[in-house]
Amino acid sequence: MAAHRRRQFDAEMGRTIGRAPYAHSSTPIKGERDYREATVAGAIVVYYVSAGVLTLTAVQLIAA
Repeated sequence: MAAHRRRQFDAEMGRTIGRAPYAHSSTPIKGERDYREATVAGAIVVYYVSAGVLTLTAVQLIAA
């Protein structure tokens, strides 16, 4: 991912999923509430939410 696109992606992640991982049109995957998929800044992001420690870990990123 190009540097300018990465900066845009990081900023958008902070404004969207980083603040509310269950919102922003994210959808659960495989019937698991905490395993989610969303599109952020034109990239498909698959991630797992751990509410107990308030972290979000991006599992896979595919640039559009």
